[in-house]
Amino acid sequence: MRLEPITWERLADTLADRLVGLETADGSPWTRVALDGALAGGTGELARLVGEALRLRGRSALVIGTEGFLRPASLRFEYGHEDVEAYYSGWFDTGALWREVFGPLDPGGTGRVLPDLWDPAADRATRSPYVELAPGGLLLLHGPLLLGHWFPFDLTVHVRLSPGALKRRTPEGERWTLPAFERYEEEVDPAAAADVVVRADDPRHPAWRG
Repeated sequence: MRLEPITWERLADTLADRLVGLETADGSPWTRVALDGALAGGTGELARLVGEALRLRGRSALVIGTEGFLRPASLRFEYGHEDVEAYYSGWFDTGALWREVFGPLDPGGTGRVLPDLWDPAADRATRSPYVELAPGGLLLLHGPLLLGHWFPFDLTVHVRLSPGALKRRTPEGERWTLPAFERYEEEVDPAAAADVVVRADDPRHPAWRG
């Protein structure tokens, strides 16, 4: 895979320029974007930068992190606090994402999106109000293991870390999740599936293919 060096700011500007002119695959008035990758790769910060770049171009953008759609602790930890299978396939409430985020942004949808559902620290519902995304607005959804769920993304960005970099940049208490990312590589191959790939082994010197 041939990658070109780039800065995070220039990457955000380049993605924003591309998104402004992007037509949705199903005719929806809302563009849905995935920023996929381990938390250690900084997908949340990239989503924030792209959102800011879009607003400077006169487009509204809603940044949502999948950490706001974790299942309750009783379900996440049903088989223990470090169960790799549960993390891979059961930690994130994909049904709620379909219902509260993607459904309202379907063609003919209301545009009323729930920005988060569950507070994992307090282990209770956030009770956040719905956010109205005007037609022409963009959803920027960031988080790990996003591809492979058939979510109707119009553009997918995968922030890639080598196994060594992922291990180094993942806090020690979370390294038990690393086998889930190995499985993700084998089953989904996100670098091949994504429209844009960003290598972030060195966060100061990203490179990309788009």
